[in-house]
Amino acid sequence: MNWIILIVAGLFEVAFAFCLGKAKETTGTEMYGWYAGFVATCGISMGLLIKATQVLPIGTAYAVWTGIGAVGTVLVGIFVFKEPATFLRLLFLMTLIGSIVGLKAVSH
Repeated sequence: MNWIILIVAGLFEVAFAFCLGKAKETTGTEMYGWYAGFVATCGISMGLLIKATQVLPIGTAYAVWTGIGAVGTVLVGIFVFKEPATFLRLLFLMTLIGSIVGLKAVSH
């Protein structure tokens, strides 16, 4: 169950990065709405991370959380914000995913 909580926390990390990207593209009231979304999703993500680390090893949990956030944010950048999907960028993304899976596999 704690791994599921950690995965959801990582997804909320992606959500707060998405909100930052959308806030950058907007102005006025809409921008403040995206910043409010950032604060809310950041709080949820951190709260879930705290909950997960009460049972899971902190080093592994933090690495998995940031890894999910990094991979998810790159994918959002590519698919939503039209950032380039170069060969090297995708190669390093795959190595990051492999590292996250490896950490999960060797955790107790």
